[in-house]
Amino acid sequence: MIRNADTLRALHCAHANAALEAAEAARLLALLDDWAIEGGRLTRAYGFTDYYATMAFANALAYIAHCEDHHPELVIGYKTCVVRFETHSVKGLSLNDFICAAKADALQAIRRP
Repeated sequence: MIRNADTLRALHCAHANAALEAAEAARLLALLDDWAIEGGRLTRAYGFTDYYATMAFANALAYIAHCEDHHPELVIGYKTCVVRFETHSVKGLSLNDFICAAKADALQAIRRP
């Protein structure tokens, strides 16, 4: 059983056959800081010091998404990047969304000003 964000970060995305039940999605959401489920998507806004830092994060996250073969929607502003995950193939949230969210948080935690 997944009990913390570290466990999520250690996992890799796999083909999802069905959307998570609402209770399981809520349990996994509680393991992540500052994420919310909005409109059926796992969403978080990250703040940065400037556009360069924002783009560095977005590009690094794009690499992670490519490696995991699970791609978020990114909305990039000058000092913000809104990240939204959902699994289109199951028309909802899957474990993959939470895995990638945890990896995005780890990426944000190591960024430097």
